[in-house]
Amino acid sequence: MVGRKIVLFLTCVSVAIATQVEIKALNFYSDENKGESILSGNVEVTRGSDILNSEKLIIYTDKNRKPIRYEAMQNARFKVVLKGKIYKGSGDKFIYNVLEDTYEIKGHAYINELKSNQKLFGDRIVINRKANVYRVESKDKKPARFVFDLKDQ
Repeated sequence: MVGRKIVLFLTCVSVAIATQVEIKALNFYSDENKGESILSGNVEVTRGSDILNSEKLIIYTDKNRKPIRYEAMQNARFKVVLKGKIYKGSGDKFIYNVLEDTYEIKGHAYINELKSNQKLFGDRIVINRKANVYRVESKDKKPARFVFDLKDQ
């Protein structure tokens, strides 16, 4: 299947608004008994204006085959829109928990709000979309970093 892209369409329901998810990848494997699908090779997930790219993506589903968790790894990078602001970032692993509506970036976690150029760095960044809360964690005595520009007034 080298050179051919597989496109999957998944539907997620969020507060009575349906959002279509489109996934493209070179390879696709699904085990319905385990409730997981593994996509690899130039993976791209699009949900509205949010985009996630990686080399490998695992989708975990419930017994009704509805996605409950996405885990992107191997060069995971993303663009998401939160409260009208555009964020780009990357990490070793990017996890989206559908039920909790949270993003988690693990390992070399980085996120940049493009308009203000505010940047967060750490070992783990968690974004709770419902509560509009951001949490940055670090380990091994390496500090989490928040970088921003001060405007002259």
